[in-house]
Amino acid sequence: MARVSQAHLDARRRQILDGAARCFARDGFHGTSMQDVLQEAGLSAGAVYRYFSGKDDLIAAIATEAVDGVRRAFAEAARDTPVPTPDILIGRVARGLFMDGREAQRGLEAPAYAGLIVQVWSEALRSERLAEALTEAFRGLRSAWTELVGLYREAGVLRADVPDEQVARTLIATAQGFIAQLAIFGDTGPEALENGLRGLMSMDLTKAG
Repeated sequence: MARVSQAHLDARRRQILDGAARCFARDGFHGTSMQDVLQEAGLSAGAVYRYFSGKDDLIAAIATEAVDGVRRAFAEAARDTPVPTPDILIGRVARGLFMDGREAQRGLEAPAYAGLIVQVWSEALRSERLAEALTEAFRGLRSAWTELVGLYREAGVLRADVPDEQVARTLIATAQGFIAQLAIFGDTGPEALENGLRGLMSMDLTKAG
């Protein structure tokens, strides 16, 4: 019997995950059955169960991909030297996640993919496995952004009386808020995020109060 290539195995696994992602985005994790996934992916039960033991395994795989997608987007956005300002960086993250066409290839529009990420966050409240994965990913993001904030401080563009880690948390929260707004309302985009941050960054605090 001919040996199945790794490329074929990877493509089949991708086919299953893409079908499951579309189901989860459309009907939610708990509103989707394995039969729904089989039908969406166009595969037999035997083909799917060769890769995944069940729906929880699929959810974990989708969640891991979503978390890794956010992490990669941050890493890719921060490669320039000198490091771009936060408005440009977070705008690049938003575009990398939702506007570059990768998710459209799965049949998911940007709001649907954002909704999938929000579902992952929600699922982490009941799944210790997902909670651990998200916690580890958040630690990585926080560490990377803390280093970036340190570079802003070294360049003299950031005030010195706020801890780097707290600024990093706020930048991550801004990106998370964008994802939540896109998922729920669907009426925002990277330009709004960039312009809003740019406006806040331009505030003259000497005139406040």
